[in-house]
Amino acid sequence: MSLSRRNFVIATSVAAGGSMVLSACSSGGGGGTAGGGSAGGATKYSAVTIGTKDDSTGPAPEISGATKGGTIHALGPDDFSHLDPQRIYFAWNSTVGNLYIRCLTGYRIASGGSMKLVGDLATDTGTMSDGGKTWTFTLKDGLKWEDGSDLTVEDVRHGIERGFASFTTEGATYLQSALTGTNDFRSVYKGPYGGKHLDSVVTDAAKKTITFHLRTARPDLNFTLAMHTYGAVPVKHDTKEKYDKDPVSCGPYRIKQHSVDKSLTLVRNTHWDPSTDAIRNAYPDSFTFEFGLEALQVTDRLIADSGNDQYAVMAYSGVPAERIQKVVGTPDLKSRTINGLLTGLYYYAINCRRITDVKVRQALNHAWPLEQIRRIYGGPSAGDYATTLLSPDIAGRVKYDVYGKLKKPQGDPEKAKALLKEAGKLGQKIVYTYPQGGSDAYDKTKVVIADALKKAGFEPVIKPVDSGSYYDQVQQVDNKFDVMWFGWAPDWPTGYTILQPLFDGTTIANGSNNVSQLNVGWVNSAIKKDATITDPAEADTAWASLDRQIMEKEAPVIPETYQRRFYLYGTKVGGAEFDPLFSAFILYKLYAKS
Repeated sequence: MSLSRRNFVIATSVAAGGSMVLSACSSGGGGGTAGGGSAGGATKYSAVTIGTKDDSTGPAPEISGATKGGTIHALGPDDFSHLDPQRIYFAWNSTVGNLYIRCLTGYRIASGGSMKLVGDLATDTGTMSDGGKTWTFTLKDGLKWEDGSDLTVEDVRHGIERGFASFTTEGATYLQSALTGTNDFRSVYKGPYGGKHLDSVVTDAAKKTITFHLRTARPDLNFTLAMHTYGAVPVKHDTKEKYDKDPVSCGPYRIKQHSVDKSLTLVRNTHWDPSTDAIRNAYPDSFTFEFGLEALQVTDRLIADSGNDQYAVMAYSGVPAERIQKVVGTPDLKSRTINGLLTGLYYYAINCRRITDVKVRQALNHAWPLEQIRRIYGGPSAGDYATTLLSPDIAGRVKYDVYGKLKKPQGDPEKAKALLKEAGKLGQKIVYTYPQGGSDAYDKTKVVIADALKKAGFEPVIKPVDSGSYYDQVQQVDNKFDVMWFGWAPDWPTGYTILQPLFDGTTIANGSNNVSQLNVGWVNSAIKKDATITDPAEADTAWASLDRQIMEKEAPVIPETYQRRFYLYGTKVGGAEFDPLFSAFILYKLYAKS
């Protein structure tokens, strides 16, 4: 959930080519029509369901026409910052993690992007009791490490307990906090290296079960445990800090070679049994990653499509603005692309501590020029207009448009001005900030934003902040900004992972992700109540309802876009699909055409 670690990159494939990482998108661009259309056909949103024991049974469904053998090459700008499961949070690390890390649960992704949570190492998605405070999982038979040794419940527990160690500070912390009842969980337990286990995690080797006794109820813990932070690590082969350089595989591939910032090679793990894995295919004999390449360079190589590049894919960085029109406008190139919406939401946080009148916040929503902003990002190819807090791939999300942004994406200055008059706030000063230096696009959008605010009866004051210190400044309680550009990517696809971190007033503090500083009793109570609902369908309905209520009654943010990223691949790559979780290729579905 931390915005410095998750999978958003500002100015995606069709914006201005920036690279600032976020933690945690319209028709109209270039004079297009109103609505939520996207370039290249209708958007496919990722439905999320919870699978059964049968769904969790391997092997994974075969991909029509796929053949085994060969090598897939991935070309991109950056190496993986961490390979140790307990130090993985950033989506790019998780993309390769899928090839060698396995967790108790995971997502089986169907063609078209629909997702089903299934048991990965576990036989199913777990058994919950005690109102969400107790969860039990049973391991599958036949699980092995790359050296042929058995993967046991002790190895699963070891991966969990390593998340408390002093050197694994980069990973997620949800489970650690729930197990100890405090965010200061290292004061309670310091990891497994002192010879002690967590009393709240109980294993039974004979029954192959692991049980979590939580201090805080987590009815969606089965989603949490799909994060690679909670992947298994072999007790006998744990090298502590050094494990980050040479992790042991229980997935279909193992790491053979790694030259930091230059290349990485994975080859088959011969001890991986596909009958234990309902998620992953493993068609190529190997994967190679080449690092240090800019997006434009990679795009031109894939357009040329020669030699090994015929078997190559773009690694994380998408098609840049300089080539997007050529790629989507040339049929044979467009046929070699995948695209999808980045999970999560870009938005403008309204500082509710400074802008206390709801009518003023509603007026800002009506005034905001989404069409003009998206045109600067690159038009419909940049993504879809956002009108909800929950992004389209969140379970149970219900689409709505309280402020009529799909009908008038250019803004409705008359409606905004009328609300300001009702509030007696005509001429209200609005201090707007954005990260300067991360992308030229944001320097351009400030112009259309200021113009729209003036037309709506506001007095805009633009105060950009250097991108290097941007988050440090806007996440201060006493900051002097009224509207702040921001974004958020959820850690798993349920409403809790968006509404709680962004709008729970009890979390307000310096560094908090509740940048709007919304602190309303009914919202805080609803979040607390909804977080304890044990029936998934009922919980999804509750979060969707709260989503709309927050925007209707409080208007703490201005939703902007669900941004889109395009990726190009070579002519001899098969099985290319967009990963709705990590906004990249689903590597384990790729195959090399003969």
